[in-house]
Amino acid sequence: MTDRATTVAPTAGQRWRSARWLVLALLVVGVVATISTLLTAPRPGARMDPGATSSGGAHALVAMLRDHGVDVVVADDIAAVERAATPDSLVMTVQNRHLVGDEVLRRLAAAPGDRLVVEPVSRTREILAPEVRRADGGTAGGDPECDLREANRAGDVQFGASDTFEASGDVPVTTCYDGAVARYTDRGRTVTVVGSADFMTNAGLPKRGNAALAMNLAGTQPRLIWFAPPRSEGESSGAATLSDLIPANVKWVVWQLCLVVLLLAVWKGRRLGPLVAERLPVVVRASETVEGRGRLYRSQRASDRAADALRTATLQRIVPRLGLGPSADRAAIVTAVAARCGWDAGTVGHILFGPAPATDDDLVNLANALDNIERQVAQS
Repeated sequence: MTDRATTVAPTAGQRWRSARWLVLALLVVGVVATISTLLTAPRPGARMDPGATSSGGAHALVAMLRDHGVDVVVADDIAAVERAATPDSLVMTVQNRHLVGDEVLRRLAAAPGDRLVVEPVSRTREILAPEVRRADGGTAGGDPECDLREANRAGDVQFGASDTFEASGDVPVTTCYDGAVARYTDRGRTVTVVGSADFMTNAGLPKRGNAALAMNLAGTQPRLIWFAPPRSEGESSGAATLSDLIPANVKWVVWQLCLVVLLLAVWKGRRLGPLVAERLPVVVRASETVEGRGRLYRSQRASDRAADALRTATLQRIVPRLGLGPSADRAAIVTAVAARCGWDAGTVGHILFGPAPATDDDLVNLANALDNIERQVAQS
């Protein structure tokens, strides 16, 4: 047998050398995409959450205050407020569903320093700002129309829907923006009440003079204690899992990278490499191959398979000589062979398409008969 061209699959080392730059590029892209997503993904949170970058959060206001030198202390519970509060600090209380307990409100009222109460409900206002009460009607903003310096510097403000307040006793109360902002001084402490927090949120700060008013009200003291409790006192927040700490966008990036790697593996796995000439280590004679296959058939007593192989090979050689196509049926082949050889059609059909031989002698006789048919067809 002669040498022939064969396909040789590249070794593991060759595959790695050709793919390592692609793997490195994928890793770099994945790391950059992950870091970018972590830095730019919005951080969700509740309304006026100082760490939330969503539209209702207050991360922008906290960042602005800190840039202007205000020490912003985010207190998660009343104990943190009491530890951080000093006479020259401002305690900012943001109303939410967790700020409802009378005990917490009384402890807030007893904390030292000025007080900024945002969107208070009735009970919160009665304890933290008892000198004001809710007035009839509401406002959406406009000009301050008061002599409060912080409001006049801010000018026109857009609050959104806001409650309004008025004095409830003998203590003088300054009201601005039709009562949306109220301020009074009691026993050396300045108390400011705001009817809406919309102008302090990330989405509200860019409108009109909202950022200026939010900065002026929250930055009156060198230290601001931000109290918007994330949960009720005594309520456990639970342990966060690793999946909870991963932003949703990062998960999508990981799934996309997995899909890219899978497609790359399918694409590269189908490549068997270029055709190369390879010298076969052993040359085997055709007769030895036939003899070896014959011995295998004999050892397994597979006379039926041997007979089928002989008949198939004979038919593949004589059918073109008979002028028949590859789809010719048995009857047409038998008729053509019988006409060429001058034999009986039944005999020809038995030789070409008959049952498998029962003994080795029958297999030898079948081989001789097939060889005789092929010779006569070739010579006729």
